[in-house]
Amino acid sequence: MSIPLDTITNFLEQFAPLELAEDWDNVGLLLGDVQQPISKVMTCLTLTPDVATEAIDHGADLIITHHPIMFRPVKQLTNRSTQGDMILKLIRNNIAVYSPHTAFDSAQDGINNQLAVALGLTFVEPLRPTQNPHLGGGRHGVLEIAETLAELLVDVKSALNIPHLQFVGSLDQHISKVAIACGAAGEFLKDAQKLGCELLITGETRFHTCLEARESNTAMILLGHYQSERPALETFVHVLEKQFQELHVWASTVESDPVQWSIT
Repeated sequence: MSIPLDTITNFLEQFAPLELAEDWDNVGLLLGDVQQPISKVMTCLTLTPDVATEAIDHGADLIITHHPIMFRPVKQLTNRSTQGDMILKLIRNNIAVYSPHTAFDSAQDGINNQLAVALGLTFVEPLRPTQNPHLGGGRHGVLEIAETLAELLVDVKSALNIPHLQFVGSLDQHISKVAIACGAAGEFLKDAQKLGCELLITGETRFHTCLEARESNTAMILLGHYQSERPALETFVHVLEKQFQELHVWASTVESDPVQWSIT
């Protein structure tokens, strides 16, 4: 049994309203016929050639990728480029592509809110609220019990199942108010500081942002870009399965973090 693509995209736009996306982003339905029938859906963080091959081999009709394809204007679509070749293969196999990206980051039940819940924050609100105070970029909240940065590092590893973390700050620094911004979101540092947060948790950021944080006595925990966002694309499978019981939905099994850690 199949469902028209626009029925699915309508739900996706309700779950993560596109107006929440940053101005520079490229979100929504990026490839596909809105009336094409959909029966198999795959989610992923980033649509790369190996992930596209998985979708093709398993007969996917729709890929929901967090990071958008065609992020910058496309002037040529040929197989002379890796992206062009991948997109042409998706078109030939009638596979639609949808990206919620920063709209999903900022949604009421989006990535940043999921991280806040996982870490047990209370009084959670957006770091950059929209006209709706419950929506907006990033999140900030309060720990039920203040902890040192050292204690928080242990808790974050356990709560998010991340074996390695980078951090900025003194291990004995006490933390009670925490800001969260998934992905590469060092630009939220000043927002966090204005709200009195002693810690910003993000995926990755620039070296000079880390220096700025250290100089202003604001701690940072860097989860890794992949680790900060990929789990939400896995749990989103269950959201889609609950909403559309007719669909077969799965998260890419070949996708992996390109950043590896030496264990020796």
